[in-house]
Amino acid sequence: MEGLIFIAVLIALVVLILVKTIVVIPQGEAAIVERLGRYTRTISGGISLLVPFIDRVRAKVDTRERVVSFPPQAVITQDNLTVAIDTVVTFQINEPARAIYGVDNYIVGVEQISVATLRDVVGGMTLEETLTSREVINRRLRGELDAATTKWGLRISRVELKAIDPPPSIQQSMEMQMKADREKRAMILTAEGRRESDIRTAEGEKQAKILAAEGEKHAAILAAEAEREATILRAEGERAARYLEAQGEAKAIQKVNAAIKSAQVTPEVLAYQYLEKLPELAQGEASTMWMIPSQFGDALEDFAKKFAQRDEAGVFRYEPVEVDKRSEDIASADDHEDWFNTQSNPEIAAAVAAANAVANKPVDDEPLQERPKQPEVEQPQAPRNLEAAPGTSAQASSELEANDAE
Repeated sequence: MEGLIFIAVLIALVVLILVKTIVVIPQGEAAIVERLGRYTRTISGGISLLVPFIDRVRAKVDTRERVVSFPPQAVITQDNLTVAIDTVVTFQINEPARAIYGVDNYIVGVEQISVATLRDVVGGMTLEETLTSREVINRRLRGELDAATTKWGLRISRVELKAIDPPPSIQQSMEMQMKADREKRAMILTAEGRRESDIRTAEGEKQAKILAAEGEKHAAILAAEAEREATILRAEGERAARYLEAQGEAKAIQKVNAAIKSAQVTPEVLAYQYLEKLPELAQGEASTMWMIPSQFGDALEDFAKKFAQRDEAGVFRYEPVEVDKRSEDIASADDHEDWFNTQSNPEIAAAVAAANAVANKPVDDEPLQERPKQPEVEQPQAPRNLEAAPGTSAQASSELEANDAE
């Protein structure tokens, strides 16, 4: 019986020695080993062997990066307003031995240093600066914490202000201020929009008036040019018409004279035609009475004695003269082929087409710099194939030639 008890005690002692000798440290943790109360070494993830009953694990430290959120801290700003600020600190333990032996509680130390630094930084700022200077406060807190916790074996990687809560009354005032600012900006933007709209409208009206004036100017210039060209064409047409009419009358007179010569009309025929025309003289509404001079017969007798020859019976007979070759040619000529020609003069048609092209040309956007040059219209020349009428003086012929030259 005693042997069994001894064996059991021995087995228990062996198990206890094994438990005290073998230590398993998880990955991401570190253990502080002391030998007889003195720091010996730091062991990390894996299996480690200790001297039983001499070495012991003082503490285990989490070496992963940790994020710690601290409760809101009341901080007074430069303008004597109390705000509650929540901070979040991200740190990592690089030297576990310093974290155990250098400070009693590194979490509390980080919190207290954060609060002290936060009060120092925010105490020199106004509320508005505090709300708008988060990045400055974060950098300042990180720098102070990193410098203070280096001897504790900590590395501060990031510090963030999670929330900055001013008092409720201040929040209401800020909301009212923001509302007033937004209304002010809205009114300013509305006024700016109206101003810009009025300016644009005025610019548009100005541009429209300028374009309308330019259009009227173009139209007036084109109308003046068209009137000028039309006046020139009408004048040229009237001159050509008068010239052609004069030449036509001359040609008709020449034709009649040649026809009379070639027909060898006698005084009896002329007297008969004269008697036929006498009743027409009395057909006028104002012709109530007409008289024939008593010497009219004597005048005819003298005319017959001068141009006629007296025959054997004592009667004066008119003997027509022989017809010359030129009079016969003029009387028998038939040159009326082009009397009814309705084709326009090519030069006049070209001038009209040019005027229509200028009139249909759109008005440019740019202001008119100079007056557009119109194509010159050649003056229509009077036909020269008509012969001058008999009896036309040399002065009249020279005047017609001068007009043609113009």
